[in-house]
Amino acid sequence: MTMADTHVSAHELVAGRYRLLEAVHRGTNLVCWYGEDVAADRPRLLTQLLLPEDAAEDGGRRVTARVMRTSETMALLRPGRVATVVDAISEAGALWTVTEWVDGIPLGELLAQEGAFNYVRAARIGLELLDVLEAAHAEGITHGELSPGLVFVREQGGVVVTGFGLAGATLVPRITAPSYASPEQARDERIGPAADLWALGAMVYAMVEGRPPYRDRGRPEATLRGVDRLPLRSPVRAGPLTQAVQGLLRKSSTERLTRPVVREALTRVLDEDPDTVARDVVRPRLRGGRAFARGAGRVRGRGVLAAGTALAVLTVAVAVLAVTHGLPGTDTAGPAAPDRTTAGPSPGGPGGATAGPPKPSTPTRPSASPPASQLPPGFRVYDAPQGFSVALPAGWRPVRTTHVTDRAYRVVLGAPGDDRTLAVTSSDRVGPDPVSVWRDDVEPGLSQTPGYRRIGAIRAAAYQGHRAADMEWLSGTGKEQVHTFGRGVLLGGTRGFSLRWTTPAGDFARPADRRALTVFLRTFRPAPV
Repeated sequence: MTMADTHVSAHELVAGRYRLLEAVHRGTNLVCWYGEDVAADRPRLLTQLLLPEDAAEDGGRRVTARVMRTSETMALLRPGRVATVVDAISEAGALWTVTEWVDGIPLGELLAQEGAFNYVRAARIGLELLDVLEAAHAEGITHGELSPGLVFVREQGGVVVTGFGLAGATLVPRITAPSYASPEQARDERIGPAADLWALGAMVYAMVEGRPPYRDRGRPEATLRGVDRLPLRSPVRAGPLTQAVQGLLRKSSTERLTRPVVREALTRVLDEDPDTVARDVVRPRLRGGRAFARGAGRVRGRGVLAAGTALAVLTVAVAVLAVTHGLPGTDTAGPAAPDRTTAGPSPGGPGGATAGPPKPSTPTRPSASPPASQLPPGFRVYDAPQGFSVALPAGWRPVRTTHVTDRAYRVVLGAPGDDRTLAVTSSDRVGPDPVSVWRDDVEPGLSQTPGYRRIGAIRAAAYQGHRAADMEWLSGTGKEQVHTFGRGVLLGGTRGFSLRWTTPAGDFARPADRRALTVFLRTFRPAPV
C-alpha cells in the first residue's frame, strides 16, 4: 500500500476540523500538508502516515499516545527547535499528527530550489540538528525517521524538527525516507541513536553534494538494498566536513562517530570561517517560494518550476483589481511590459542568479524586509510609496502605476530593455474564495486574450498566514508569447493583493528567472491592513 492508495483531496476535513491546503513533502507512506484548523482559525502542519491495514483500533490509540508523549517531551527539551504537536488522530487507516504552524520550508524543498549548499551553511544546520538529537538521545528517544522532509528551515534562520514518535508506526517498508535510512534500518533491525547520527550524516552529505548518499532507486526495497550493500560515494564538495560525513556514514553502527566528535568537527568549520557564517543567513523562500505563507496552508507546492509545469505562485489580486475596478490600461490580455525603448542589460540574466528552480511559495509570517546584506547579489529592497516592499534586481523601478483608491492600485515593476515584469496589485473588493476569484472573475477576461491558455489547475494555497490561490498561464503568440505565474492572497474582509511574474515564454524556466521569482516570493511584504 502506498500513499497513492489513500487519496486525500485539498479542502477535505480531517477529523471534521482540519482542512488540507497543500502537500509540502511526500515520502514513502508519509505526506506532510500545510492546512488550517477551521475551528480555531489557525494555520497548522499535518503529517499523514499510513498505518498497516491490520492495525487494531487500540494499536492506533497507542501510536497517537506515543506521538503526543514523545513530542511533548521534546518540545520541553528544545522549545522552538521541535514542532509542538497539538493533536494526533488515527482515522481511515492513517495517523494524522497536527502541529503548530511551522514558519519555514522543508530542507529537501530548499535543496531542490537552491542546489548544494556551501559547507559552512551545511555545518551550521548540522550543528542545530545535532543539538536536537543530543537532547532526544539523553532522554532515551530515537527519532528514527530523520530526513530533509521532516526538517524545516525557518525564514529567519534556525531549524524545526518534526516527526518524533513516528518511527516504526508505518507500513512495510517501515521507513518513510529510504535514501536516508541507516543500514540497520535497511535490514529491519532494532535501531538506536546511531541511526539518527547516520541520518544526520546523510543530510549533511545531501546539503554539500546536492543529492543523498544513496540514490532513490524507484522502489523502497531497492533503495534500502543499496544503502545496506553499496559503498558510499565519496563526497567531493564537503571540504573540511569530508571526514565527519564519512565517519557518520560508516556501515557499522558501532564504528560511527560519536556526538562529541561530530560537534567538534562542525564547530571547527564555523569557527574557522566566521565571515561566511555571518553572511550566510538562511532565508528560504516564500514557499510560494518555496515555501520555504503563514496561515492556512503553504503555497509552494513541492514541484519544481519548469516550463510546462504548473508553478502556481503569485497573483490573484492583480487580475481581481482589473476585473472589479476596470482600471484603464489593465492588461487582462497579459501583464504589461516595461518600456523597451531604452536599451540596457537584463538584470538577473544568465549567471546572475543561483541556479535551481523556485518552488511555489511557502507560507511565512510577515516580517520586516531583509537587510541588503542578506539579499542575493544584484538585488535591493524597494519600499513602495503604497506601503509594500520587495527585493528587486538592480535597475528595476515602477514603470506604470494606476490607482483607484489608496487601497486599490496596481504597480508594474521592471527595467528598460528587460522583457520581464512583476506586477503588484492591491484590491479592496476581493471575494471570499481566492480560487473562485481566479476562475469566475479573472479567467473570463483572460480567455479573451489571443493565445491564452491556462497551465494546470487553479490551486488553493496559503501565503504569509492567509488564504491564497495560484494560477499560471500563457498568452500572446509567436515571439510575443509570455508566461505568467500568479498568486492572489486574501488579507481579510474584502482586502487582498496579488503578485504576477511574467517573462517571455521561452525564458520562464531559465535558472536566473526562477531564482528571481524565488526572491520576490521570499522578500515581498504587503502593505499593512
